[in-house]
Amino acid sequence: MEQGGRRYRLFENGEAVLVCGGIGAEAARRATEAVIREVSPVRVISVGFAGALDGALQVGHVLEPRTVINSADGARTEVGRGEGVLVSSATVADKAQKIRFGKAYGAIAVDMEAAAVAQGAQARGVEFGALKAISDAADFNLSALDRFVEKDGSFHSVRFACHVALRPWLWGTTIALARNSSKASHALCGALVSYLGRETLGGATGISPVQPGEDARLSTGKLGSTAVTVTRSRLD
Repeated sequence: MEQGGRRYRLFENGEAVLVCGGIGAEAARRATEAVIREVSPVRVISVGFAGALDGALQVGHVLEPRTVINSADGARTEVGRGEGVLVSSATVADKAQKIRFGKAYGAIAVDMEAAAVAQGAQARGVEFGALKAISDAADFNLSALDRFVEKDGSFHSVRFACHVALRPWLWGTTIALARNSSKASHALCGALVSYLGRETLGGATGISPVQPGEDARLSTGKLGSTAVTVTRSRLD
């Protein structure tokens, strides 16, 4: 399957179809368009990691936001159920940006992809939902990661590892981020299976959990189906 010059691999499991995506709004948009064209789902769900803007949200908390806001243009998508506001940022949000987003939008979490998925789904008359696991607390300050995200949405792991290796002051933060991401991944896997069991075919999905570390978009079912996006790591 190809979209915007990028090829995507589809993985099917019962009523679920997984399509590998990428990091950021543009990667999310392309993958959303590709999976809608290929699978024709009735719903698209953005699934992945988010940073907390509310101090009460701890790592591993899984959020199903009621509202998604695009910080680039202020566009709002009302999901119709869930808790709080998720704001999508064009860049990786550091601690200062988290504070600004929380005040400006009344948001409780920040990611990079959900708004693009929402707008792509709405443009094609497809329902939208979101499921996000908190991978960094509100007071956790991420280092500048945008430089390691490629144009196609992939993350340049080798270049990032070399960057960190030469900067001992980043070791602690990087180790903590890896540990938090692992915890968030496991929480997200269970929540995703429960969500899809609730939403598709009365629970008869035949879906196994997405493995931690996978970067994908998941579509379920080809008759009254649900499509889901999953991002690889907390680079939102």
